[in-house]
Amino acid sequence: MKHPYQALYQSDSDRIRFERLAAKLCELGHADNEIRYFSAPGRSELGGNHTDHQHGCVLAAAVDVDTIAAVAKNDLCLVRLTSEGYPSCVQSLELSRNAPAKPGSAESLLQGMLAAFAPYEGKKCGLDIFVSSTVLPGGGLSSSAAFEVLLAAVFNELWLDGALDVLRLAEIGQWVENVHFGKPCGRLDQTASAVGGVTFMDFADPDAPVVERIGLDLDEKGYALCIINCGAGHEDLTDEYAAIPREMQSVCRLFGKQVLAEIPEEEFFSRLREVRAVAGDRAALRAVHIYQENRRVLQMRQALQEDRFADYLALVNASGLSSWRYLQNVCPAGAKAEQPMAITLALCERLLGGHGACRVHGGGFAGTVQAYVPTELAADFKQRIESFLAPDCCQIRKVRPIGVCELALG
Repeated sequence: MKHPYQALYQSDSDRIRFERLAAKLCELGHADNEIRYFSAPGRSELGGNHTDHQHGCVLAAAVDVDTIAAVAKNDLCLVRLTSEGYPSCVQSLELSRNAPAKPGSAESLLQGMLAAFAPYEGKKCGLDIFVSSTVLPGGGLSSSAAFEVLLAAVFNELWLDGALDVLRLAEIGQWVENVHFGKPCGRLDQTASAVGGVTFMDFADPDAPVVERIGLDLDEKGYALCIINCGAGHEDLTDEYAAIPREMQSVCRLFGKQVLAEIPEEEFFSRLREVRAVAGDRAALRAVHIYQENRRVLQMRQALQEDRFADYLALVNASGLSSWRYLQNVCPAGAKAEQPMAITLALCERLLGGHGACRVHGGGFAGTVQAYVPTELAADFKQRIESFLAPDCCQIRKVRPIGVCELALG
């Protein structure tokens, strides 16, 4: 299903983004009427910090930045991908002809996506794809997930006539990021980008996750959603992220299980001495966080459903405190002199003055902090925190109601 352009965009600058990509396809000899357009939003994690990879519960929102593509078919049996700011990638539809891509590269994502679609029968053909993104790498809004879901949607529509639903596209995106890109993420990011709006997700059965849309109008509540870049990128922190699921695997092996969701909390605490001896105290504390965070997400969902926004904000603060205290993903291991995320959280608490809420956002260790700021204070909050940190480090984002989609630009 194509969504009208006007459903997502009002600014002339947005249309210029699409027109710029279309012009590049025209330079390759494609006609305007051959070009198709796609968009996948960034996401903001609202609750469920590092619970998804343990088959837990999360709350997330698609936001109003996106990765877009202009696409046209070619007769070369090649997928030629150019993403602004990155080297071009060319992959053959005959996968055996392609040299292995370097993990962590855009080429690895494209190669992984081709491998994911290889089992599907369809009208496969070469494609020319030009991509542009306002989901900036390292900006905390999951640029990789938006890119993955976007590519999955392109192949789904042009090769399979849209046979796969958005949850399957999210699953493919996660698999590509885990196996080909080399980052052991859960499926929160891809699902939020694929579905759109504010979404509750329960991954107890990862093959059939429970996904539920939840209404949340922050403007109506009188709050702005701010995403603050703490000034330290997370490009070199894959090992820090990977340590969390790795430590949970160490805990789970003791119980003969695969993920923490399979271990009742009471059983975990009844064997806490063994857990500490086998997996260590940090792993035990991280498990405590995940148990508590799963309950908290259910409470956050209920608070939103019952229009108890003050209670919801209190739970946001509790989530952030648990991430700092138990999950320990505010500062990288061994950090002493430089702790930019901790400083950013301290500044948010000071500037909010007891109003709103703030928490670690996403993977943690570096990257971004999330803050709910009363609307009347948002402009001053942005100006003041940028005076402490850096110009333009604070984004004020809106919830985007539509997930990954094909667009009609008429």
